[in-house]
Amino acid sequence: MIYNFLPYMVLPLYVSLSKIDKSVIEAARDLGAGWWQTLRRILVPLTLPGIVSGSTMVFIPALTTFVISALLGGNKVLLVGNIIEQEFTAAYDWQLGSALSMVLMVFILLNIALEAFSDQKDRARGRGAA
Repeated sequence: MIYNFLPYMVLPLYVSLSKIDKSVIEAARDLGAGWWQTLRRILVPLTLPGIVSGSTMVFIPALTTFVISALLGGNKVLLVGNIIEQEFTAAYDWQLGSALSMVLMVFILLNIALEAFSDQKDRARGRGAA
């Protein structure tokens, strides 16, 4: 699953990092910031849209790949999708399966709302600079 979802995280990070002007990092170095301060105060805030976008692009499909772990792992690794599927098919506990599905849906909606908020904040920053 890591090989499957790694490009979905790396590519948004690469795009975010490639948009950063090198003079910003040089200015931080000239002002006396070490590599840790440059990372924490310059690189992470500027790449936050890429981090949120990549996390969303990995998080949502990874929740539904319970078939891969069931086939390759022999049901030794339990993912949320595995548990929901087992509640519906093996345990016939539709109430718990539905409740777990709703909790999962809330996490997905929160993740989408976080990305929309981050995108809106990023657009507001872009308009203010122009």
